Amino acid sequence: MKSGKSKRKKSLADYSRVHFIGIGGIGMSALARLMKSRDKIVTGSDVSQSAITKSLNKEGIAVSIGHSEKNLADDVDCVVYTLAISSDNPELLKAGEKNLSVFTYAGMLGLVSGDSKTIAVSGTHGKTTTTAMINSALRAAGIKPNVIVGSLLSGDETNFLPGEGESKKIFLTEACEYKKSFLNLKPSILVITNIEEDHLDFYRDLADIKGAFMEMADKVPARGKIVCDFNDANVEEIVKKYEKKCLNTRDFLSAVPELKVPGEHNRRNAACALAVAKILKVDLKKAQRGLANFCGTWRRLEPRGKNKRGAIIYDDYGHHPTEITASLEALRQKYPGKKIVVFFQPHLYSRTKTLFGGFVAVLKKFDKVYLLPIYAAREPNDPSISSEKIAGRVPGAEVLENFDTARKKLAEIEKDRLILTLGAGDVYLILE
Repeated sequence: MKSGKSKRKKSLADYSRVHFIGIGGIGMSALARLMKSRDKIVTGSDVSQSAITKSLNKEGIAVSIGHSEKNLADDVDCVVYTLAISSDNPELLKAGEKNLSVFTYAGMLGLVSGDSKTIAVSGTHGKTTTTAMINSALRAAGIKPNVIVGSLLSGDETNFLPGEGESKKIFLTEACEYKKSFLNLKPSILVITNIEEDHLDFYRDLADIKGAFMEMADKVPARGKIVCDFNDANVEEIVKKYEKKCLNTRDFLSAVPELKVPGEHNRRNAACALAVAKILKVDLKKAQRGLANFCGTWRRLEPRGKNKRGAIIYDDYGHHPTEITASLEALRQKYPGKKIVVFFQPHLYSRTKTLFGGFVAVLKKFDKVYLLPIYAAREPNDPSISSEKIAGRVPGAEVLENFDTARKKLAEIEKDRLILTLGAGDVYLILE
């Protein structure tokens, strides 16, 4: 794709017809919607149809199912692709032959960021909820930025909201540290929710991860701001280097209103939102009202009704021991005395292996554990790690071979229990 890179232009305004390879992803679809909001002709393709691809079609974005070079119209002048596709993808190869400008998802986010005042929400945990909370706080005060979030915003049922009025100049987005992709962004305001070990299939260790976040902090301009928790030891070096730029989220905890979403971790996320509101000189009471009305996002401790026997069901994206602990504590706080049954689908062989002890420790805190096979995502099979190995260390844990078995188990749980489906893969499908 080197030839495509040589033709890249400096501004999003230079492109008129953009094609997305792998458009059905949560991030890619949001970016496609942003392009359409800026009057681009947008097309895309994906391996299979989904609720997202159906929605895109309804919104006027033509999505082809299956990958073929024929999906690339003659007048396409820019191609965006997800790293989930292979290097021999026919559309990607065709783009190279035609010498088109080609961007990864992160690369195109960077181009959008360069044209905007960017609020980048980074961190090992809490990016999605914090981004959504910032959006809620700002919109309650009349500031309506362009927003890309890695989930579906409650009430709007979309992963993208267009900016309005003067707020169109503001771009609010998640900033993912995986493979240092967030370094494509140009943040005016950088939020760091926390820093912890994760993505160890890419990073060497925690020091390597902290180094990437320092690189991100280095990108914040002289008049920019960094929002972080001064009590987080892993952020200490950033605070020392950029103390004058930093706002301590701890200073905003007392101003967090009563929230509809449970858990201390969500109070910390809301504190980040109030810090951003202060930077933008937003009326505090209006920002607080927006947070008090915030109802959460898709798959972030999302209430999913009850099973046929009356057991309450929640669904959560948690896929790291720290996230699982936070979700469990939130549910214990909201439903004291309830026994909690979890259906956990580990995400990635590498993460399950490197954080094995952490998963075992937190799963032992549930009253009953059902494990589904590891969701491999981008990784090849690794027989050295499995859900069975986790179950062997968690008393009473059972491994369920497939979703049909899981659905039967879930349906049998009595109403005095609370059910949590958990994981970053497709475990939520057992509720459908």
